[in-house]
Amino acid sequence: MAIVIDMPKLSDTMSEGVIAKWNIKEGDKVNSGDIIAEVETDKATMDVEVFDSGTVLKLMAKEGEAVPLGGKMAIIGEAGEDISDLLDGDAPKSTEKADVKAEKKSSDAGSKEKPAKDEDKKFDPLFGDIDADKTVPEQSDDDRLKVSPLARKMAQDQGIDLGQLTGSGPNGRIVKADIEGYDKTAVASTSQSQTKYPDVTISAEDKEVRISQMRKTIAKRLAESKFTSPHFYETIDIDMKGAIAVRESMNASGDVKISFNDLVVKACAKALRQNPKMNSSWLGDVIKENGGVHVAIAVAIEDGLVTPVIRNTDIKGLAQISAETRDLAKRARDKKLEPKDWEGSTFTISNLGMFGIEEFTAIINPPNAAILAVGAIRDVPVIENGQVVPGKRMKVTLSSDHRVVDGATCAEFLNSVRKFLETPATMLL
Repeated sequence: MAIVIDMPKLSDTMSEGVIAKWNIKEGDKVNSGDIIAEVETDKATMDVEVFDSGTVLKLMAKEGEAVPLGGKMAIIGEAGEDISDLLDGDAPKSTEKADVKAEKKSSDAGSKEKPAKDEDKKFDPLFGDIDADKTVPEQSDDDRLKVSPLARKMAQDQGIDLGQLTGSGPNGRIVKADIEGYDKTAVASTSQSQTKYPDVTISAEDKEVRISQMRKTIAKRLAESKFTSPHFYETIDIDMKGAIAVRESMNASGDVKISFNDLVVKACAKALRQNPKMNSSWLGDVIKENGGVHVAIAVAIEDGLVTPVIRNTDIKGLAQISAETRDLAKRARDKKLEPKDWEGSTFTISNLGMFGIEEFTAIINPPNAAILAVGAIRDVPVIENGQVVPGKRMKVTLSSDHRVVDGATCAEFLNSVRKFLETPATMLL
């Protein structure tokens, strides 16, 4: 009995999958547990495993084609088995018969055509049927122009090209005065000056790029977030001198490599524990206050953006946060993340400081109530004890869902983040 292999649900937000690569072809034998295909989802490229043994009777999609969730990917069974009742019009139909019919129809149509009665006839799109032995006199440029007989005679005698003149007579007719006022030197000079400027050519052609499953999902989810969640924004400026000193001290040992982003992640996790309303989700009828603090980190990859999650972030040390972040970022860029790596976040951080971006706003990653946009550390003059001294400052902007939290709640959270980063020893306790 033939078996249909359907497109499985490989992520929580998946609606379709694209066949990135088939590891089999029609006629191959497969065993339970074989990886038959690689499927591109909205999050990563995942392996699809077959759970039954048999012969591949039909591949229902080509590489690069999208298959809806639950749609048919392939059919396996016994060699030579009739599977016509399983196709249901989904399989690409053969065009051989259609081609034959089309060819026959063309042939029949040709046999019904009446031979031309007059082989000397030709067809001109402007004048219709004309005799082959007759010609339509060509119309010269001068004939198309409105020129008085005297002006035409004067132009011929003086070797003037009437095409370069603009008539001043009725309806643009070229008259004697136009010939008399013609200046060959001025026209030549104008012609030469125009030739000094070469035509501008297009250096590249337009092209259309196929939208990946990830980009489709990013577009859909962020549009829903932006237009359904009432966003509001708060920005705070943080003194990073203390964080810089702690980072340098920790990295001097050589045992770990702590980034500024690791410090921000830890500070946010501690602040979320102190301000639990920020660690919430809008569920329509209720607001869910999440018990665990699970911080997602936005990672830019070729196709867009993924947000892998560091779980229980508030109880992990900086060394562990650093190691997990590096591992998740690498697997994200290699498209090796699994659903458990990106599901269940309660807060998100997006950091563009490494690109020199000083300040920006981010769109909330649902179902989170907020996302923190982190800018670059800036060298700026600051006033300390009445003196202007060099400073290291960093702006962060919190985008929040006004259905879940209010301005004062967000302000308290941002002040907690600032406290932890300005006195980093307090978040190591």
